[in-house]
Amino acid sequence: MRMKGYAGKILRVNLSNNSVKIEPLPSEWPRKFLGGIGFASIMLFNETKKDQDALNAENKLIIAPGLLTGTGIPTASKTLFITKSPLTDGFGKASAGASIGPSLKKAGYDILVIEGASPKPVILVVNNQQVELNDAEELWGKNVRETASLLKKHYEGYSTAVIGPAGENLSKIAGIDSNERQAARTGVGAVMGAKKLKAIAVKGTLKVEYANPEALHDLVIKWTKSIRESPDSQLDMKYGTAEFYAWVNKDKGVHPSRNWQQGYFQKSFDNQTKEGEPTQLDPYYWSPKYTVRNKPCPNCTKPCGRIIRITEGKYSGTELDGPEYETIYSLGANLDIDNFEALSHIHMMCDLYGLDAISAGLTVSWAMEAFEKGLLTSDDLDGLSLRFGDIDGTLEILRRMAYREGKVGALLSDGVKKASEKLGKGSSKFAIHSKGLELPAYDVRGIKGMGLAMAVAVRGGDHLTAVVYGTELVGKWWKFSGIDRFSAENKGYEVKAHEDLMILYDIVGVCKFTRHMFFAKAYPEMVKAVTGMDMSVADLFTIGERVNNLQRAFNVREGLARNADSLPERVFENPIPKGVSKGCRIKRSEFERMLDDYYQARGWSWNGIPTKTKLISLDLFKASKEVGV
Repeated sequence: MRMKGYAGKILRVNLSNNSVKIEPLPSEWPRKFLGGIGFASIMLFNETKKDQDALNAENKLIIAPGLLTGTGIPTASKTLFITKSPLTDGFGKASAGASIGPSLKKAGYDILVIEGASPKPVILVVNNQQVELNDAEELWGKNVRETASLLKKHYEGYSTAVIGPAGENLSKIAGIDSNERQAARTGVGAVMGAKKLKAIAVKGTLKVEYANPEALHDLVIKWTKSIRESPDSQLDMKYGTAEFYAWVNKDKGVHPSRNWQQGYFQKSFDNQTKEGEPTQLDPYYWSPKYTVRNKPCPNCTKPCGRIIRITEGKYSGTELDGPEYETIYSLGANLDIDNFEALSHIHMMCDLYGLDAISAGLTVSWAMEAFEKGLLTSDDLDGLSLRFGDIDGTLEILRRMAYREGKVGALLSDGVKKASEKLGKGSSKFAIHSKGLELPAYDVRGIKGMGLAMAVAVRGGDHLTAVVYGTELVGKWWKFSGIDRFSAENKGYEVKAHEDLMILYDIVGVCKFTRHMFFAKAYPEMVKAVTGMDMSVADLFTIGERVNNLQRAFNVREGLARNADSLPERVFENPIPKGVSKGCRIKRSEFERMLDDYYQARGWSWNGIPTKTKLISLDLFKASKEVGV
């Protein structure tokens, strides 16, 4: 008998031989892995081989909506895209709050697995039990917005996931666009491109049966009211994810700029016309001026997304969902660009090309610094010059990156780690990444626990695996208090506990911007209403720990252990030069001590490898045989 809350089916599509299989969901998975990324993690580990090329046909692309996605639970909108990453050669994941997840569930599937590679561009079309591959020749070469527009004409009412030119040209920093929500990180778009899969269109008309619909209805009402009344929700809806931009930037001094040469965006504040007024990149300035409307993710009652539109001047016609806090950093402060309209246009072009805006911005800033240091010449850049603050140069470089055009495309299309390795000349000293994934908008020199979290994050330099930056900057959160962001002491358990909680948000598909409201206490009753399973908070944390260990085992199998848990050299060698956090850096000795502390908290070896005892205790027997020590 099928468990309530699940479709009980896996849809497997092989693009090499055009085969479609519908398989039963293993009966033991719900209690062991719960859903979403939990299911995808065990599939990726079991079905991929060590040292497999991420861009070969054998790699899998797994699309996994969270357990609560589509249930009506507020902010339960997330769908995960899981694969072996071509950027890091480790566990790859990207998330989007988009309608494709609920549509996949309504079509009758818990997971979509795509394998093989087509000899020509195709569209995967799923309409309940009807699954087909259609020709996509007319779409190949088009940007994501053009592609989505054409798909709407042929597939009305379908949810879509598409790639742009960056994915087609196998840029290892290419993402996937799902109705203008980006699953951007770790090169998932390149995996679609390598499979010649231009687009996915999904439509479902079936109903998911829940264990207790009445209880679920009551929970939806309860938590919708709670979230709507939260002061945090009001700020998110007014100003989006960048609401705390000025606080992190000037008050805390940990918003990196100029490729992490500075710890706050000095140029922006130097250009203030009046002390105390918001700067151009502050949403308190631009949100009231440019926002057309809020754009919620599915089932979101606190929409932080916003459509902004520019109607006059050089960048007239720019319209996009954003910018976000991260892109204000990567395409603004990081490039020394404090013109909001220019930044928005740059952001829009990244989205249209299908480039990860964080990775793209950090790759361009590395090139800017290399050019200003004389390590890159105009000849290396196909006749271009590129300096910090150069808006037009940035736009042209991004275009060439997306199309892998000329010397610039060959050098920069695969992100900063690959670019610094190609150039040499000591340029790796200012390549800002961990495991190959470019770092997000928190200068960890002044947030040491966040430095550990980024270094050990399974997908590379990432702020969302642990989401520990808020705890560090405020000094308290959830079960934690008295946190000193300048100290390297006692960070191991802090990061471990945050990771095990945050993976639950990925598993159930709830937005991490509600972490101040849900914590873990809300999930047992939600899980019971949806599935009928009685689970305690401790049970859920065990699942979180199991999935985190499984993902780590995947990385270890690929050769990524302590050797890969690192940070940019700049973090160790160059203190923040100005601002509130002036003089801060992470000493190498401190960092090694934090790693030891974290591995001990995890129950892993000194080298960061899960032990057989740990893996067996988590019922991960296959992983214990392959990687355990």
